[in-house]
Amino acid sequence: QPLFESILRRIPSPQVDLEAPFQMLVTTLGYDSYRGVTASGRIAAGKLNVGAPLARISHSGEITPAVARYLYLHQGLEQVEVEEAGAGEIVIVAGLEAAAIGETLADPEQPVSLPTIHVEEPTVRMTFGVNASPFSGREGRWGTSRKLRERLFNELRTNVALRVDETGSAEAFTVSGRGELHLAILIETMRREGYEFQVSRPEVILRKIDGVVLEPYEEVYIETGSESVGAVVEMLGRRRGQMLDLQDDQDDAVRLHYLVPTRGLLGFRHHFMTATRGAGFMHSIFHDYLPISGGNLVRSRGSLVAWEHGITTTYGLKNAEGRGMLFLGPGVEVYEGMVVGENQRPDDLVVNVCKKRHVTNMRASFREIDQRLTPPREMSLDEAIEYMGDDELLEVTPKSLRIRKRILDSHIRNREVKRTKEAVDA
Repeated sequence: QPLFESILRRIPSPQVDLEAPFQMLVTTLGYDSYRGVTASGRIAAGKLNVGAPLARISHSGEITPAVARYLYLHQGLEQVEVEEAGAGEIVIVAGLEAAAIGETLADPEQPVSLPTIHVEEPTVRMTFGVNASPFSGREGRWGTSRKLRERLFNELRTNVALRVDETGSAEAFTVSGRGELHLAILIETMRREGYEFQVSRPEVILRKIDGVVLEPYEEVYIETGSESVGAVVEMLGRRRGQMLDLQDDQDDAVRLHYLVPTRGLLGFRHHFMTATRGAGFMHSIFHDYLPISGGNLVRSRGSLVAWEHGITTTYGLKNAEGRGMLFLGPGVEVYEGMVVGENQRPDDLVVNVCKKRHVTNMRASFREIDQRLTPPREMSLDEAIEYMGDDELLEVTPKSLRIRKRILDSHIRNREVKRTKEAVDA
């Protein structure tokens, strides 16, 4: 309360002209099934009444007639419907047929545009598709291509930085966003709404100008303790980051400024938080498209892949544990081609995690209980997206996250890998 009282007492009110022609810059969009498109923004000049005609000025300067059918003000966390609002007030105009961030709502008799807001183009894309795993339809409420398409295109009404494109298949869509986190938020939101689907590994969107291939770069600002600077610098170096500045403060905090290709930041946040033990701060903004640097950044380790459908056993997991890190414990249902762990070596390894101990007497049947397993690594959504390889998919349901191979059958998968390798060598 003292803070808000100080703001009211010390900060001057906006200098506005209530008699000038109406002008408002659209800064936020919403959608309501009853009211239609809602546009939020601060009235820059003039007044607005419910039912008043408006001119919607697009980014290109095209003028379209519109009507303010509903008008709301913010009062705390509530929206209060009003009949009139004046310059300086932040309002929500509802009932518009269409609107876009950066457009101007103005007096139709004197339509003057305000400086527009430019929304950056997407830099990362993923493929969203219908869940095709053996467990499809078990845990989700919505899983058909029609429901998935409807949900993704409805998201475009308010998520202006998102792009959704059709593919050659009716069951898959290319979704592009402003970064890995942008798309992860959409995936988590849909998951909580009851949707079941699968997504591919994120990839950066490249451009080709005058025969030169360009990739997006981001400026990264990091603040961390001096004890973890070495690890952070090493990680960014492996991801082709360029250090622009380093400042060492007296309070044992170090500030780093880097220029890093966007593909180098895919999955970096989890490793960064681990290296800094959760005490580091990181922020990144889009810089520009620059010539591509080096080859692809590939995962250094392969996956442990389930051999067959079944329930995992302690005996089977104990045998697989010696080959790498497990992602699940005993008593979990798996299917052939499902990723159950990370291999210690670069190649994938098929393991039988459902294998049971052969018993010969009553006493031997209890030996499996005595075996102890290392606690499995339970992945969050961000970690699962980061871990995926090019030949893997992430199965997303309201209850589970499962990484799987695109080709589930191990024999067919091995033949495809061999064929691809021969084509590359040729």
